[in-house]
Amino acid sequence: MLRHERFNRADRVIRIGFWMNAFLMVIKLAAGHFGHSEAVFADGVESACDLVVMAATIVALKVGRKPFDEEHPYGHGKVESLSAILVSLIICATGLWILYDSVVRIREGDYESPQLMAVGAALVTILVKWALGRYTMGIGNQLGSPAVVAVARDHKKDAITSVATLIGVTGAYFGVEMMDPIAAGITAFFIVHLGLQGFRMSAHELMDGRPQAELMSSIAEVAAAVPGVGRVHEIRGRRSGQYIIVDMELDMDPEMTVKQSHDIVETVKRLIFERFPNVGDVMIHINPWDDPHEDLTRL
Repeated sequence: MLRHERFNRADRVIRIGFWMNAFLMVIKLAAGHFGHSEAVFADGVESACDLVVMAATIVALKVGRKPFDEEHPYGHGKVESLSAILVSLIICATGLWILYDSVVRIREGDYESPQLMAVGAALVTILVKWALGRYTMGIGNQLGSPAVVAVARDHKKDAITSVATLIGVTGAYFGVEMMDPIAAGITAFFIVHLGLQGFRMSAHELMDGRPQAELMSSIAEVAAAVPGVGRVHEIRGRRSGQYIIVDMELDMDPEMTVKQSHDIVETVKRLIFERFPNVGDVMIHINPWDDPHEDLTRL
């Protein structure tokens, strides 16, 4: 997949989520206000926060697609992980806010008697958000985009929140008003867990954590199979947005000319790019295979 195609797909799925979220926000705010449901109205306020999250993600994707320059020789992909960190923190804050609100309502005995439209709004939100979360997660995993995956988690978080809202509003509609804040409080713990999980993954990427071991092993196998490569001495990788940057050392015949070794390296890089569309760059160091050596590094 070409670079611009990858970013266009990411843009498309984020924009679909943005407008769907705006639609749901209007429905929930109206249903919460006219249907006398604080839970549904709060869900609408949460959707307004999500619009801010998606706007930040759209900006991150726009910045992340910029090619490398003199100031950023490895490109601008890290901004996606920064955006994912922001989304994760907002998810955690949303969960904590829902938990606090539910505790206050239980303590004060402030219960609502909602109308049927509030129940309908919660049900529609669950169906739309769960479908949107699955769709967005599928695209995010295909592209290997931290920002798109973070938005998918946010959609699923909304679906979970709306399940609590539906249970609580339905119970309150049939006369058991306390079910609303209790269900919301329980769900808040799951929301915070989802946010912390996303934060850990994004922080791992920002700290140049190793990508999936299976991916690195597959890349090493492709390189080792090229004629002229003795073995893959070492391979490392780090994520930059939707791409993986790979560093590897190859053991080769010390009697080769510079031209011969250069041609082999070019073959290795071309094969890796052909078979792994999410690899953005490959940097290769050559070692003589008959000369045991110690890698020089300060890390």
